[in-house]
Amino acid sequence: MVTLKGHVKWFDTSKGYGFLVVEDGSGDILLHANVLKNFGRGSVVEGTSVDFEVQETERGRQVSRIIDIEVPRDDSLDSDGSDFGVPEVDGIEMVPARVKWFDKSKGFGFANSFKSGLDIFLHMEVLRHYGFSDLQSGEAIVIQVVDGPRGKMAGAIHAWDEPKILEENS
Repeated sequence: MVTLKGHVKWFDTSKGYGFLVVEDGSGDILLHANVLKNFGRGSVVEGTSVDFEVQETERGRQVSRIIDIEVPRDDSLDSDGSDFGVPEVDGIEMVPARVKWFDKSKGFGFANSFKSGLDIFLHMEVLRHYGFSDLQSGEAIVIQVVDGPRGKMAGAIHAWDEPKILEENS
Protein backbone atom coordinates (compact mmCIF):
# COMPACT_ATOMS: atom_id res chain seq x y z
CA MET A 1 0.00 0.00 0.00
CA VAL A 2 1.06 3.56 -0.72
CA THR A 3 0.76 6.18 2.05
CA LEU A 4 -0.21 9.71 1.01
CA LYS A 5 -1.24 13.00 2.58
CA GLY A 6 -4.05 15.22 1.36
CA HIS A 7 -7.08 17.22 2.40
CA VAL A 8 -10.84 16.75 2.12
CA LYS A 9 -12.20 18.39 -1.03
CA TRP A 10 -15.77 17.47 -0.06
CA PHE A 11 -17.62 14.71 1.74
CA ASP A 12 -21.38 14.06 1.57
CA THR A 13 -22.82 11.78 4.26
CA SER A 14 -26.04 11.23 2.33
CA LYS A 15 -24.10 10.00 -0.73
CA GLY A 16 -21.69 8.01 1.43
CA TYR A 17 -18.51 9.28 -0.15
CA GLY A 18 -16.34 12.27 -0.97
CA PHE A 19 -12.94 13.10 -2.38
CA LEU A 20 -9.48 13.95 -1.08
CA VAL A 21 -7.04 16.18 -2.93
CA VAL A 22 -3.54 14.70 -2.75
CA GLU A 23 -0.72 17.08 -1.80
CA ASP A 24 1.56 15.73 -4.54
CA GLY A 25 -0.87 16.97 -7.21
CA SER A 26 -1.64 13.49 -8.54
CA GLY A 27 -5.40 14.07 -8.56
CA ASP A 28 -8.44 13.36 -6.42
CA ILE A 29 -8.95 10.10 -4.54
CA LEU A 30 -12.30 8.61 -3.52
CA LEU A 31 -13.05 8.42 0.20
CA HIS A 32 -15.89 6.01 0.98
CA ALA A 33 -17.97 6.36 4.16
CA ASN A 34 -17.02 2.83 5.28
CA VAL A 35 -13.32 3.75 5.36
CA LEU A 36 -14.16 6.86 7.39
CA LYS A 37 -16.28 4.77 9.78
CA ASN A 38 -13.41 2.30 10.22
CA PHE A 39 -11.45 5.27 11.57
CA GLY A 40 -14.31 6.04 13.98
CA ARG A 41 -15.94 8.97 12.19
CA GLY A 42 -19.22 9.36 10.38
CA SER A 43 -18.32 12.61 8.65
CA VAL A 44 -15.45 14.97 8.00
CA VAL A 45 -15.38 18.68 7.17
CA GLU A 46 -13.84 20.16 4.03
CA GLY A 47 -10.20 21.18 4.39
CA THR A 48 -9.36 18.50 6.97
CA SER A 49 -5.85 17.05 6.50
CA VAL A 50 -5.75 13.29 6.12
CA ASP A 51 -2.88 10.78 6.11
CA PHE A 52 -4.07 7.66 4.34
CA GLU A 53 -3.26 4.52 2.41
CA VAL A 54 -4.50 4.24 -1.15
CA GLN A 55 -5.26 1.32 -3.42
CA GLU A 56 -5.75 1.09 -7.17
CA THR A 57 -9.11 -0.35 -8.25
CA GLU A 58 -10.84 -0.87 -11.60
CA ARG A 59 -12.60 2.46 -11.04
CA GLY A 60 -9.49 4.40 -9.99
CA ARG A 61 -7.71 5.21 -6.77
CA GLN A 62 -9.53 4.87 -3.44
CA VAL A 63 -8.60 5.44 0.18
CA SER A 64 -8.17 2.01 1.76
CA ARG A 65 -7.27 3.10 5.31
CA ILE A 66 -7.07 6.38 7.20
CA ILE A 67 -3.97 6.72 9.36
CA ASP A 68 -4.57 10.17 10.85
CA ILE A 69 -6.98 13.10 10.60
CA GLU A 70 -6.02 16.66 11.53
CA VAL A 71 -8.90 19.10 11.75
CA PRO A 72 -8.20 22.57 10.33
CA ARG A 73 -7.96 25.16 13.09
CA ASP A 74 -8.51 28.42 11.30
CA ASP A 75 -11.00 31.26 11.63
CA SER A 76 -13.03 30.12 8.63
CA LEU A 77 -14.30 27.14 10.66
CA ASP A 78 -14.94 29.11 13.80
CA SER A 79 -17.62 31.40 12.46
CA ASP A 80 -20.09 31.65 9.63
CA GLY A 81 -21.09 35.19 10.51
CA SER A 82 -23.27 34.12 13.45
CA ASP A 83 -22.70 35.30 16.99
CA PHE A 84 -22.58 31.76 18.33
CA GLY A 85 -18.87 31.07 18.85
CA VAL A 86 -17.28 27.91 20.21
CA PRO A 87 -17.11 27.59 24.03
CA GLU A 88 -13.86 27.04 25.94
CA VAL A 89 -13.68 23.44 27.21
CA ASP A 90 -10.22 23.12 28.81
CA GLY A 91 -10.49 21.01 31.96
CA ILE A 92 -14.07 19.88 31.30
CA GLU A 93 -14.72 16.15 31.62
CA MET A 94 -15.26 14.12 28.45
CA VAL A 95 -18.59 12.29 28.50
CA PRO A 96 -19.66 9.39 26.25
CA ALA A 97 -22.90 10.16 24.40
CA ARG A 98 -25.12 9.00 21.56
CA VAL A 99 -26.66 11.28 18.93
CA LYS A 100 -30.42 11.45 19.38
CA TRP A 101 -30.87 13.37 16.11
CA PHE A 102 -29.06 16.00 14.09
CA ASP A 103 -30.45 18.05 11.21
CA LYS A 104 -27.67 19.57 9.11
CA SER A 105 -30.08 21.91 7.30
CA LYS A 106 -31.29 23.34 10.62
CA GLY A 107 -27.76 23.42 12.02
CA PHE A 108 -28.47 21.67 15.30
CA GLY A 109 -29.58 18.51 17.07
CA PHE A 110 -29.40 16.70 20.38
CA ALA A 111 -27.46 13.92 22.08
CA ASN A 112 -27.95 11.97 25.30
CA SER A 113 -25.02 11.40 27.61
CA PHE A 114 -24.37 7.87 28.81
CA LYS A 115 -26.80 6.76 31.57
CA SER A 116 -28.76 10.02 31.34
CA GLY A 117 -31.97 11.04 29.63
CA LEU A 118 -30.86 14.68 29.62
CA ASP A 119 -30.87 16.22 26.13
CA ILE A 120 -27.63 17.97 25.26
CA PHE A 121 -27.77 20.55 22.49
CA LEU A 122 -25.43 20.06 19.50
CA HIS A 123 -24.69 23.12 17.37
CA MET A 124 -23.31 23.04 13.81
CA GLU A 125 -20.57 25.56 14.68
CA VAL A 126 -19.18 23.19 17.31
CA LEU A 127 -19.39 20.23 14.92
CA ARG A 128 -17.48 22.12 12.22
CA HIS A 129 -14.90 23.36 14.71
CA TYR A 130 -14.11 19.75 15.66
CA GLY A 131 -14.03 18.50 12.07
CA PHE A 132 -17.50 17.03 11.58
CA SER A 133 -19.81 17.94 8.71
CA ASP A 134 -22.80 15.95 10.01
CA LEU A 135 -23.86 13.41 12.66
CA GLN A 136 -26.12 10.40 12.28
CA SER A 137 -28.84 9.32 14.72
CA GLY A 138 -27.41 6.67 17.03
CA GLU A 139 -23.78 7.65 16.36
CA ALA A 140 -21.51 7.26 19.41
CA ILE A 141 -19.53 10.41 20.27
CA VAL A 142 -17.64 11.91 23.19
CA ILE A 143 -18.65 15.41 24.29
CA GLN A 144 -17.62 18.06 26.75
CA VAL A 145 -20.79 19.58 28.21
CA VAL A 146 -21.05 23.28 29.07
CA ASP A 147 -23.87 25.58 30.13
CA GLY A 148 -25.33 27.21 27.03
CA PRO A 149 -27.81 30.08 26.67
CA ARG A 150 -30.78 27.66 26.92
CA GLY A 151 -29.38 24.75 28.89
CA LYS A 152 -26.72 22.06 28.55
CA MET A 153 -24.83 21.96 25.27
CA ALA A 154 -21.79 20.26 23.78
CA GLY A 155 -18.86 22.66 23.86
CA ALA A 156 -16.71 20.03 22.13
CA ILE A 157 -17.54 16.94 20.07
CA HIS A 158 -15.07 14.13 19.43
CA ALA A 159 -15.22 10.84 17.57
CA TRP A 160 -15.95 7.91 19.90
CA ASP A 161 -12.64 6.16 19.31
CA GLU A 162 -10.46 9.14 18.43
CA PRO A 163 -6.94 8.19 19.58
CA LYS A 164 -6.57 11.37 21.67
CA ILE A 165 -9.77 10.56 23.59
CA LEU A 166 -8.75 6.96 24.25
CA GLU A 167 -5.39 8.08 25.69
CA GLU A 168 -6.93 10.70 27.99
CA ASN A 169 -9.54 8.31 29.39
CA SER A 170 -7.28 5.29 29.97
